Amino acid sequence: MLKKVFMAPDPGRIRLRFAARAVLGIGLAVVVCGLVGQSLTGMVAGGLAALLALFTVADPTVRGQAVTTALLPGVGVLVLAVAAELHAYPVARDLAFLTVVGVGVYARRWGPRGHSLGVFAFMMFFVGQFLHVTPVQLPELYAAVLLSVLCAAAVRFGVWCYERGLPVPTVPVPPGGTGLARVTTRQAAQAVVGAGFALVLGQVLSGQRWYWAVGATWWVFVNTASRGETLVRGFRRVLGTVLGIGLGLLVALPVDGAVVPSVVLVAVAVFGIFYSAAVSYTWMMLWVTLLAEVLYGLLGVLTPALLALRVAETAVGAVGAMLAVLVVLPVTTHVTTDAWIQRALRCVHACTAEAAARLAGSATADPGPLVAELELLLGRVRMSVAPLVHPLNPLVGRKGRARRVLVLLDECAREVRGLVAVAADPEASHDARLAAACWRVEAAVEALTVGGVEPLHRPGEAPVEPALVHMHGLEHALADLAEPLRGAAGVSRLVGA
Repeated sequence: MLKKVFMAPDPGRIRLRFAARAVLGIGLAVVVCGLVGQSLTGMVAGGLAALLALFTVADPTVRGQAVTTALLPGVGVLVLAVAAELHAYPVARDLAFLTVVGVGVYARRWGPRGHSLGVFAFMMFFVGQFLHVTPVQLPELYAAVLLSVLCAAAVRFGVWCYERGLPVPTVPVPPGGTGLARVTTRQAAQAVVGAGFALVLGQVLSGQRWYWAVGATWWVFVNTASRGETLVRGFRRVLGTVLGIGLGLLVALPVDGAVVPSVVLVAVAVFGIFYSAAVSYTWMMLWVTLLAEVLYGLLGVLTPALLALRVAETAVGAVGAMLAVLVVLPVTTHVTTDAWIQRALRCVHACTAEAAARLAGSATADPGPLVAELELLLGRVRMSVAPLVHPLNPLVGRKGRARRVLVLLDECAREVRGLVAVAADPEASHDARLAAACWRVEAAVEALTVGGVEPLHRPGEAPVEPALVHMHGLEHALADLAEPLRGAAGVSRLVGA
């Protein structure tokens, strides 16, 4: 786990800049709230709003990010009003919370913006429970949310908008469908059922902190697309929470709400959340748990019993999510894995064709964006296959095939990157054999994604010309891919029915 976070590649220091900017933006938001006379409750609400504005907004363009950020306060104000007005009516409050859960998950069908607004809506209702917001506090919290989002936007789009110097990323669109065939529709139903289970059992455990269980269910569903991914994420959430509780006992509990060390711990926790989010959900949850502990210390309610209750509520929430994905309209792992692998393979061919056209002298051929898209697709494949390669998976045969597929897809990507690098050289010459090799790659991809997976032709002796060397390696990797996929009776059988 340590190696995964601290040794993970960070091209362009993107994760480092992401985390450092978050500390700056959230710190500015809290300071501004304090300077205008906000109470501790307002400062906490503002800091969390700024955190969400910097963390959840993920549109591919800076302009899109700005539009989504501008929409956040409107959603937050509405949800906070509902949470506060229904605070004294538990049944109505609970039904409203479950409605926010369902709508928030369903909103993912509209892409990154829907996802961001759904997360912000849920978390504003959560903050209303966390801070026990009443109607009389609403004007102060409205001001805190608005000021904090403005501060976060000022840092993100003014002081430190490093995204302006980066190519616009391609966001992989999840497999579509209509009605109950759409993954977001199924997940919305699952989330409501899981959150309802967590809400009831959470209230049995605690009438004051029951919302922790609902929060655990919600976050288990974020960025997952199948029951396998959800089960793994639930396990990692509980593990990260337990580790965070252990860290809190060592550092947050002794601090006991002292302002200066608490501020330092908050900054460290925020940095940890943003820096580790892209590579380890377990580590991210450790820092989230530490942040919650420090905030409870500042509010004067942190005790060992409260930490034990958090573990129990988190476990209830994770169990609720796991039961929901197993029983309610399950989205099997093999369905999503099949879709992502096929899209990755087709992207391999598209990259190859563009690189070959570039080498042939085409002025319009540009494989660069396709290579970036391939990296994102491979990330989705790894996420989808994660349940198969998890150490607790007892199906050794499937685990081995899944690992083999990941290795060979990475090999394909490596050869494609090499080919694109050769094509980018203006002095590179075109070899007539490239067209034939590209045709063979297309045929191999077709066999792996459409037809029954038959043994593919293996290329002969390796050539010397650089572009052909990479094509040769790519053909080998595709031919080797036929074995694990054929052993599973095709791509869609990789993980079983």
